[in-house]
Amino acid sequence: MTESQRAASAADAAMIRAGQGTTMDRDVAPSGVSLPIRLRRGMAGVLAVAAGLLTAAPALAVKYEAIVMDARTGEVLHQENADVITHPASLTKMMTLYLTFEALEAGRLNLEQTLPVSEHAQSMSPTKLGLRAGSSIKVETAILGLVTKSANDAAVVLGEAIGGSEPRFAEIMTRKARQLGMRSTVFRNASGLPDDQQVTTARDFAMLSRALLADYPKYYPYFSRRSFVYGGRSVPNHNRLMSRYDGMDGIKTGYIKASGFNLAASAVRDGRRLVAVVMGGKSPVARDNRMAELLDASFSKLRRGGGDAPVLARADADDAPARAVPVAAAATAAPKAAAKAARAANAWGIQVGAFGSAAAGEKAAKEVMRKHPQLLANTKPSVVSSTTKGKKVYRARLIGLDEKEARNACAKLKKAGGHCMPLAPSL
Repeated sequence: MTESQRAASAADAAMIRAGQGTTMDRDVAPSGVSLPIRLRRGMAGVLAVAAGLLTAAPALAVKYEAIVMDARTGEVLHQENADVITHPASLTKMMTLYLTFEALEAGRLNLEQTLPVSEHAQSMSPTKLGLRAGSSIKVETAILGLVTKSANDAAVVLGEAIGGSEPRFAEIMTRKARQLGMRSTVFRNASGLPDDQQVTTARDFAMLSRALLADYPKYYPYFSRRSFVYGGRSVPNHNRLMSRYDGMDGIKTGYIKASGFNLAASAVRDGRRLVAVVMGGKSPVARDNRMAELLDASFSKLRRGGGDAPVLARADADDAPARAVPVAAAATAAPKAAAKAARAANAWGIQVGAFGSAAAGEKAAKEVMRKHPQLLANTKPSVVSSTTKGKKVYRARLIGLDEKEARNACAKLKKAGGHCMPLAPSL
């Protein structure tokens, strides 16, 4: 990131901390009114020059934000302005869906359950399904409404069902964002409709994309739906790039004036999955074309051997920094043997943290077992090490579960405030 971009990000962060927010639907603003994020970026660039921080004339506005990650390792294959503050728009619904899937896994919701439509949900501006206050909608129908039409009214219905009210749900969304390592994200609503204080970064939404894949693979295929029938009509998916980019199977589009055209995407080629986020496109076509270019270049990099072997789906909060850690192919002999044995037994496991020493990892695994003896009675601790950029990372795991047990254990550990990630035998 350039000095001008860092200055702009600092200005954004300072305004957010001060509670000033942004003016979402204006291109200009009178004195005393907060300015749009992209205009303030330009102003921060001017201030940086005035302060002598730059020796060359800078671009006074960030054109767009982008990042591409290996979905399983978290390795960053491309990034451009990935930590610049912007607005998520309807990418927000990815978190609404993450929490919906979490509620489904925990048994607080079921797909056939009908949810009431409030007057608040009905009042949402388009795009929406046209839900009427006093009616009801099935959970699965609401999910499909979000992933295809990006229905704002359906997002509110889900948010109210989980949080009791949309403001309360937004607090839950922000808290979950922190748990997932999304440190720059603040949610204020369930849909992504304009709100000055609803902000994020491309990096944060790449992390959320990976979390959806890793934590709820059973529900991820919803993002691949090209259309669904509602009210006797076929509702097409807004993600048009899926129909023309080989291997793409989701995830979500978004647009408001303050952010430009956004897209979080996931695609698979040659057995490797990438997640990518482009924010701030000038048009849907320009955004989609840029996404295709970035994915093509990143898949080519992987084919040339530029990517690490897939080991970990997401870094835990114990990592420093708390973002995905690229993992090198080499690991110690003991963890390799343990992984081989787990695969032979077709055993699933869970990961409860990542640490700077094997002793800390072992202690953490045993402590989780001590706190949850009935839930983890059939597991045994395992510490898997790997090296990245000369630094050892030790991941604390408990193995010996089947898939259902692993997912159930993680759901309960997360509900209790812990960190957990289910691990398939191949991981």
